[in-house]
This record gives sequence, C-alpha cells and structure tokens, in this order.
Amino acid sequence: MEQDLRTLKKWIDESKDIVFFGGAGVSTESGIPDFRSEDGLYRRQYPYPPEVILSRSFFDGNPEEFFRFYREKMLCLDAKPGPAHQKLAKLEQEGKLRSVVTQNIDGLHQAAGSRRVWELHGSVHRNRCMRCKREYPVEAVAKGEGVPRCECGGIIKPLVVLYEEPLEPDVVRGAQRDIFASDLLIVGGTSLSVYPAAGLVADYGGRIVLINKSPTSYDERAGLLFRESIGKVLGAVC
Repeated sequence: MEQDLRTLKKWIDESKDIVFFGGAGVSTESGIPDFRSEDGLYRRQYPYPPEVILSRSFFDGNPEEFFRFYREKMLCLDAKPGPAHQKLAKLEQEGKLRSVVTQNIDGLHQAAGSRRVWELHGSVHRNRCMRCKREYPVEAVAKGEGVPRCECGGIIKPLVVLYEEPLEPDVVRGAQRDIFASDLLIVGGTSLSVYPAAGLVADYGGRIVLINKSPTSYDERAGLLFRESIGKVLGAVC
C-alpha cells in the first residue's frame, strides 16, 4: 500500500483538474449510515423496504410513512464533515480539485468548505412546496410530525431524487463536463451500482483512482485501487 500511496501523491501533485466522485462511504466516517454495507439501511428490517419507502410512488401514496422514515433515517443534521470532506475541501482551496460529484444528500461537502459540488441526488437542505413552489430550509421538514405543510396547504417536499424520479439534467451535464475535462478522477465510497449516476464514470478515459472497502465492477479499470477508508487514504497524501 505504501507504494500505491506514493504513486497517488505523485498523481495528485502532477494534476491540475482533479474531480472526486463519491458516495455514501464518504459520510460513514461522519456517522451517517450507508445503504448496502453489512450495517446499511437495506440490511435492516422495516415495515416496507427502504427502496420502496424512498420511491416517488410511495411518497405520493403514503406521505405520512415516508416522512416518518425520512426524519428518522435520512436526516442526520448533527453530523459533521469527516476527514475525507475536509481533505477534498483543502484540495479545492489549493487549486487542485475542479469539483466534487456526490451521490450524497447530506450537504457535508459544503459544510467542510467545498464550493463546486454537483449533488446528483439532491440535498436535504433544499425543500419546496409542491403547490406554490416556496422554498423552505430543512428545519421545516425536520421539526414536528406528520406531513410538513406550506402556509398555502401544499406538501413541502425535500428536493432529493427519489426512486422513479429523474436526475436534474443541469446537474448531470455539469458533473459530466467536469469529469470529462479532469486529468484525474478519484472515486470513493461508492459501489458504482446506482445508475444513471454511476454511468458518469463509465466513459471516462483518464486516470482513475478507486477507494472503496468492498469490490466494485469498476475495479479492473482503476489505475490505483485502495480497500481503505477515504479519509485514511487522502489523509496520507494530502
């Protein structure tokens, strides 16, 4: 691993346009549970499977149960940026990192100081009335019980991408432009199994560094492969 770390440091030193593509593993170091690991949300028992609860059709048909689960399991407002968030913000401040492309919805990259963040699946910090389109902070959803309502009576919906909903086209295009223009793509904390987000990595032809504790279908494409935490790897070279 020491040799791989030296190589990674050399690649980062040589690069001017790095992009980081990350998933839930970035935020597990902040105490936020992921979905697919042994302790992830998908391995726990609920009245409905999490992937059903987090679908648009379930939201429309059973909003009370959706918001109960959402408040209990998806809102981690006391979480603080972890080592990986902080190292990536530092790389951006040094002019090395072009942007972060994230599948997470927790806003911890911005909390750490990252400024150019493409949130593929939206953010818990953005919420909007489905009727009058008024914007609300996360507290409007987090507080209370039942279905959060706007003053106009409309449901306040978190602007997160649910199953059965498309990704925001402008966000996808921005992330794609940055990835294709980068000279080093660091992928971390993601199984690369959720599409269409993972498809953004598929056509990239440059250097790929993959940091993930479990195997992915992209392992053979990686120029460097680490089975360690992202914070540990980045902390050793940044």
